[in-house]
Amino acid sequence: MNNHEIDYKLYGDDMQFVEIELDPKETVVAEAGSLMMMEDGISMETIFGDGSSSSGSSGLMGKLMGAGKRMLTGESLFMTTFTNTGSGKRHVYFASPYPGKIIPMDLSKYRGKIICQKDAFLAAAKGVSVGIEFQRKLGAGFFGGEGFIMQKLEGDGLAFVHAGGTIHRKSLQVGEVLRVDTGCLVAMTSDVDYNIEMVKGVKTALFGGEGLFFATLRGPGTVWIQSLPFSRLASRVFAAAPQTPGGGSKGEGSITGGLFDLLGGK
Repeated sequence: MNNHEIDYKLYGDDMQFVEIELDPKETVVAEAGSLMMMEDGISMETIFGDGSSSSGSSGLMGKLMGAGKRMLTGESLFMTTFTNTGSGKRHVYFASPYPGKIIPMDLSKYRGKIICQKDAFLAAAKGVSVGIEFQRKLGAGFFGGEGFIMQKLEGDGLAFVHAGGTIHRKSLQVGEVLRVDTGCLVAMTSDVDYNIEMVKGVKTALFGGEGLFFATLRGPGTVWIQSLPFSRLASRVFAAAPQTPGGGSKGEGSITGGLFDLLGGK
């Protein structure tokens, strides 16, 4: 094993957090702001990049370039490491930032590489490389709901990603095609062929409510799909938020609130 070999336990159902057990000198790497709590004897350190051996062997310039690439995925320049500096087992806990599931992935079972949404990574054993994955096809870059760049997790250790709602893991056979809303795609193995396809029919595109494009995934390989993308959740929350200048409520969610809106009431 090139990565630290960590143990874990998941808690909760719709608002999950993960407990990671660290032996002495073991380290886990996480996104800034994902920490929930930790036991005494664990030291924190802010680092450039992901702290993997691949980024560390290239010196300061390599670390800066690796950290800079993370900005392209919308992530911070920095990550945080949590190391057990005590003599016995210690535990550190990480929570997902919105309702959904945490998916543990043993990268050694997926040819050492997983491609995921740019904001899906939560934490991983030290040694897992967190990089960027450029899409091979231009269409996927410009029209995919998740942008031109996705994250790639490489190594032979455990990584944890989070997604919204319920997660469905599906194995695709050779030549099997699955069409998915671009925001619902969480992750896929590196052998899945990924492209963006335009919805056929103007009426479907304009009035179907599913947007102009969806992801076309062709097997073989494994894909993970989420039922509630954060962008979809955020748009519904924003639409339901009070729209009055003072932020006050007009009875939203009630019959009277809807009647006032219809009649132009204040």
